[in-house]
Amino acid sequence: MTTHTHHAHGEDHEKMDHSEHEGMDHSMHMGNLKQKFFVSLILAIPIILLSPMMGMSLPFQFTFPGSDWLVLVLATILFFYGGMPFLKGAKMELQMRNPAMMTLISLGITVAYVYSLYAFVANNLLHSNTHVMDFFWELATLIIIMLLGHWVEMNAVSNAGNALQKMAELLPGTATIMDKDDETGEVNLQDVHIGDRVLVTAGAKIPTDGKILSGTTTVNESMVTGEAKDVIKEVNDTVIGGAVNGSGTIVVEVTGTGESGYLSQVMTLVKSAQQEKSRVESLSDKVAKALFYVALIVGIIAFIVWAIITKELNTPLERMVTVLIIACPHALGLAIPLVTARSTSLGAKNGLLIKNRQALEIAKKVTVVMMDKTGTLTEGNFAVNKVGSFVTGYSEDQILAYMAALEKNASHPLAQGIMKKAKELDVSIPRVENTQNIPGVGIEGDVEGLNIKIVSASYLDKQQIFYDKALFHELSARGNSISFLLIDNENIGLVAQGDQIKAESKTMIDQLKKHGITPVMLTGDNKQSAQVVAKALGIDEVRAELLPEDKEQIIREYKDRGEVVMMVGDGINDAPSLVRANVGVAIGAGTDVAVDSADVILVKSNPSDILHFLSLAKNTSRKMVENLWWGAGYNIIAIPLAAGVLAFAGIILTPAVGAVLMSLSTIIVAINAMMLKIK
Repeated sequence: MTTHTHHAHGEDHEKMDHSEHEGMDHSMHMGNLKQKFFVSLILAIPIILLSPMMGMSLPFQFTFPGSDWLVLVLATILFFYGGMPFLKGAKMELQMRNPAMMTLISLGITVAYVYSLYAFVANNLLHSNTHVMDFFWELATLIIIMLLGHWVEMNAVSNAGNALQKMAELLPGTATIMDKDDETGEVNLQDVHIGDRVLVTAGAKIPTDGKILSGTTTVNESMVTGEAKDVIKEVNDTVIGGAVNGSGTIVVEVTGTGESGYLSQVMTLVKSAQQEKSRVESLSDKVAKALFYVALIVGIIAFIVWAIITKELNTPLERMVTVLIIACPHALGLAIPLVTARSTSLGAKNGLLIKNRQALEIAKKVTVVMMDKTGTLTEGNFAVNKVGSFVTGYSEDQILAYMAALEKNASHPLAQGIMKKAKELDVSIPRVENTQNIPGVGIEGDVEGLNIKIVSASYLDKQQIFYDKALFHELSARGNSISFLLIDNENIGLVAQGDQIKAESKTMIDQLKKHGITPVMLTGDNKQSAQVVAKALGIDEVRAELLPEDKEQIIREYKDRGEVVMMVGDGINDAPSLVRANVGVAIGAGTDVAVDSADVILVKSNPSDILHFLSLAKNTSRKMVENLWWGAGYNIIAIPLAAGVLAFAGIILTPAVGAVLMSLSTIIVAINAMMLKIK
């Protein structure tokens, strides 16, 4: 296993929890929200039955002596219980000087409650000659619908996981330290230091990055590689904190722990990227922010003008309150959640799991799609196309046998291709000792007293070791990955392996380019084989021979140039890149951490599903805009009329008409959401 050094990129950001559910109580989980909705519904039903809708009595409504007091008590409980998530959310938005959906909802329910309290006092305690209309009905239905909207949306994206939490859980809480007398003792993980010796028993999680000093074991590194296969580890091999030890007991010298550990470096990158992504403002928040300011300004102006005209308090208050309540229509609370629920359901049926609704809004703006080569554009199943021997006395079977000896316990696709060919030819594989990875180069070990290495062409160039460059370029030009065999630093032979391009890849690339989206290949493979695949697919931009942290840096560079980037990846090494990208897409066969870091998961690992997602995102975004117009757009006419701008002509929007408009827009929003299709 090659250990890479990871550098945490990025500036420190202040802690922000401002995601699409930023206004909800952050301690509230799905179960709490569901409970809050149903309790609030029980409180709201009597209010709906006992109070009129914006002054308009409905056929099912009735009253009895003392019913006003019952409505007041229930409405007060409902306001503070059901409305608390929105009030807390509004407080947070205002503290951040960024009023949005939660502030608008809070404005509506607070105005409705306070004014209704004033109406109750005027009508029941002061016995005012003029009946003051209350808004208890609007308060109850507004809270219920907004809670329902957030429940629907949270339910639609409830499969979203927490990548950082998953990564943190990979590490055990304690470690068993060995002192210089080989005595052992258990200590907290934060008390382990570089250079310490750690004892790892069979079945335990490896607590830190390190190098094996003694013992042989198998290690499950699926959290890093995405491969569930156990890898044999011997003395001098490296291990990564969080991997699961197999059947053997090993002693490990700590090389990285705490902030210097591999997992911590990845977590730092992911956290930094998450904080940056959380700053993205959703479309509904932008609409809500605009409505908040418009309603507040128009409401205040209406109050002042009507106070001057009428020289009394009730009419100006009623005009202002009507404006503020109409500005927070019920349909706006359902406009986005209903589309999200429909979209996630539609996506799931087509192999697309959508975890972050903002990804649907951003995807329509994507200008660059970055993707790995192996496993995304190609099948990832390497087959040996040629075994070459350069030295007399070494047959092709011997070359293959030596390579198989080194690759026997490796899990990457190239190693599997060599092992498959050796098994196919029934080659006798010699015993290897002292196997260790050469970071960024290959692997080496001792076989039959000889030092053997598997290396790349770039290593030969750096060490000035001769090889047939014409043959290398000929094989590379056919899309092969070339591995050379060195025995005591002499170039003995090579193995050329090719990967098959997925049938859907070419169509996917063509369609991306047709829609003005630039495809970019990111791969750790050599430049020659990467260029062959890129040429076959029509990809002009290729970045090859990349280490995991390089991908995250490349995404930063593209974003800094103003590009909107989608990243497609599958391993823990891709986690920072998936979060850093504007839209992160995980291949369904990848690791849990990659899946949790992504906004979207392609369940079938099919390249054409990238197109399906972009199509779904485009249609979803269009429906969101349509629903926002239906749910809030009529305010362009309703708010001025509610304020009374045409009162001189005898035209004024009564609360009853406002209620009808609200109901109609809610029905239209629901029907429009259900008409969403993927193509």
